[in-house]
Amino acid sequence: MNEHRTTPRRRQLKAGRISFGGGAIDCTVRNLSRTGAALEVSSPVGIPEHFTLVIEADHITVPSHVMWRKERRIGVHFET
Repeated sequence: MNEHRTTPRRRQLKAGRISFGGGAIDCTVRNLSRTGAALEVSSPVGIPEHFTLVIEADHITVPSHVMWRKERRIGVHFET
């Protein structure tokens, strides 16, 4: 399998929150790197292309945009 990411991701299992327009959706951070993450959600419906990912345990708040979507997973790139 070819790796297309510029930085390797580390497996994680952390609580996160997708925050946008005054609302928020809970998610689980499945893997994480300096440039992006894979998020697990109960449903990707209603999640916008751009949002802020919040991982309170790590004091991370980062603007993100969606790179790909699958059934219950979303891949995001951090806008830094």
